[in-house]
Amino acid sequence: MALRITLRQLEYFVAVGEHGSIALAAEKVSVSSPSISAAIAQLEAEFGLQLFIRRHAHGLSLTQGGARFMEHAREVLERARALNDLANDISGKVRGPLNVGCLVTFAQIVLPQLRRGFVDQWPEVEFHQFERDQQAIFDDLRSARLDIALTYDLNIPADLAFIPLIELPPFALLNETHELAHRESLSPADLADYPMVLLDLPMSADYFLSFFTAMGIDPIIAERTRDIAVMRSLVANGFGYSVANIRPLSDLAPDGRRLRFVPLTGPVKALHLGLLLHDTARQSRTISAFIDHAQDQITPLRAPGLQVRANTPLRRA
Repeated sequence: MALRITLRQLEYFVAVGEHGSIALAAEKVSVSSPSISAAIAQLEAEFGLQLFIRRHAHGLSLTQGGARFMEHAREVLERARALNDLANDISGKVRGPLNVGCLVTFAQIVLPQLRRGFVDQWPEVEFHQFERDQQAIFDDLRSARLDIALTYDLNIPADLAFIPLIELPPFALLNETHELAHRESLSPADLADYPMVLLDLPMSADYFLSFFTAMGIDPIIAERTRDIAVMRSLVANGFGYSVANIRPLSDLAPDGRRLRFVPLTGPVKALHLGLLLHDTARQSRTISAFIDHAQDQITPLRAPGLQVRANTPLRRA
């Protein structure tokens, strides 16, 4: 009897198995929770198996059979991806699905235009973008939910490969009336007595705070936020300074108030913006095309302002 299942159903099943929650799985694969639930129900009905134990307020747990089923589902999904790559190699075409992640702190600045140029060049690619924090990028690359990601070289694990594109030194963000706003440069010591608005994302927060701990300074953290736009507006409205590595061309916060950007000096490590992936992913023609495109568009941007191309909005202080 022919099986009436789809690769999409297997993808949704694996996402639930990995996250133990339909809601979390729906967020990860960017579909609705009812779509996930329907896919699980269809798989269980088709195979006559109970794949999950549903515990109220504790999410879903794989049954013993469900755990074995998920191992094989992962293999099927990986072989399907390999078939797509093989077809591209045989035909010499760049096409098929491409799941690209981007660090949430700069996704709005870098990814949309990079994506526009890529899909214009390769219209047969089904491009899907995902904004994630650093740890989620690592997890999604390892589970093959992402094919490649744009991020910083921040705590990169040994099982992932990083391709640097451009160096971005850190700078301080200040309200335009802040008494330090018109300095040529600042050190962490200069900021020690002022309130700080911390961009409190996994790994990113530790990186920013390391500037101060290296000098034996405890910064005065007045506000914390996980949203970079909120951070900018808090700074622009005088709730404290902040620290970042990348900014748009505009000096205005989202609410229209003006910001100042001052380079940081001292024991502050620059970050590299680059591409992160598994070494095996480089065998894909589509992924290789995206790497070439990103290198062509971002790597040449080295001068202050990052304005090698007139239509490129990427900029650093």
